[in-house]
Amino acid sequence: MRSITDVLNNLDQNVTGERVTLDDLLEALHERGFGFLLLIFSVPMALPVPVPPGINIMLALPLIILTAQQAIGRHTIWMPDSFRRKSISHKKMSGMIKAVLPWTARAERLIKPRMEVFTQGIFSHLIGIFGLIMALCVCVPLPMTNTVPSLGIALMAAGVVMRDGLAVIIGAIIGIVWVFALCAIIAFLGTEGIDFVKETIKSMI
Repeated sequence: MRSITDVLNNLDQNVTGERVTLDDLLEALHERGFGFLLLIFSVPMALPVPVPPGINIMLALPLIILTAQQAIGRHTIWMPDSFRRKSISHKKMSGMIKAVLPWTARAERLIKPRMEVFTQGIFSHLIGIFGLIMALCVCVPLPMTNTVPSLGIALMAAGVVMRDGLAVIIGAIIGIVWVFALCAIIAFLGTEGIDFVKETIKSMI
């Protein structure tokens, strides 16, 4: 199995043209498209940076579209035409790949093929369902609600790409525990619970 680093290098070499569309990337990535696109969209959201209300929903939309399709078992990715036609210059894409390669090399020391049964079959549907729940949580206008579930999605996506069931399990636990804890606080404390979560998180960052 090719590593993430190998796939990115091949992507840089094989995708030609001055501009690269999402369609070009999907064609180049083939069956790994779901995992890589989820990584691409979730990693920036996993950074502990405040996101204004409204922007979080816009950024979460690709995650919701992808995880929903994964949950129902689609093997090919559907995206709105407006998304598929989005493009960046090949030079910019190449620069981004070169910038991220040292990080993927480090990650591959930890994320490697193991417990593969948890990355395919019925577990693929569960990964999609868990990912969809986390992606919907990103839409909640609270501090860190984009960071923790996006981290969970990113770990699961990396696990699927590298056939690392342990990464999938850790990502699922991180994201789902956060979602259920948030739901429990709001259910028991209502609007006061929202204020409590906000103040607690603000005191930590």
